[in-house]
Amino acid sequence: MLEVRIHGRGGQGAQVACQILAGALFRSGRFVQAFAAYGGERRGAPVTAFVRADDKPIRLRSDIERPHHVVVLDPSMLEDPRVVADVRPGGAVVVNARELPRVILPDSVRLVAVDAAAIAERAGLGAIVSTAMVGAFGGATGLLSLDDLAAAVEEGSPSRKSENVTACAAAHLEAAALQVGSAWCPA
Repeated sequence: MLEVRIHGRGGQGAQVACQILAGALFRSGRFVQAFAAYGGERRGAPVTAFVRADDKPIRLRSDIERPHHVVVLDPSMLEDPRVVADVRPGGAVVVNARELPRVILPDSVRLVAVDAAAIAERAGLGAIVSTAMVGAFGGATGLLSLDDLAAAVEEGSPSRKSENVTACAAAHLEAAALQVGSAWCPA
């Protein structure tokens, strides 16, 4: 079973990213589960969203404690070492950042930085990075095709569908270029 945890702040689109990622995984033929946990329900408060995918129905009903991959929408979330401390070996932490942040990762966990904020801005989305980060996740891990991601973004975007697809595709291509030959998929 693949487990992904998404960290962000209220208003950044962590829940939207979670639903779009689940939609793309579903389109790829997997069973999925997606849900979020909110700290304080206000703009800027920490938000954690969870996605599971498997080839068989998912019966597990708990938060994800040891994810295969982590997606970080706001790099300030990395100030809390618990965000990345429990990523499984071989996993990836995909972060919205211009350059690789200084963070201590578990052994054999890759850190992938994509400037999703700049990509979203160029696409006309302002500060909303959710679709760019879903694209970056797909490109960094190789777990999803760009076609499945684009279709899920178009279906799951609340507005500005073409701008969101553009941001997703640009981030996917950027992250994939950084990861040539290093994609990882759980056994």
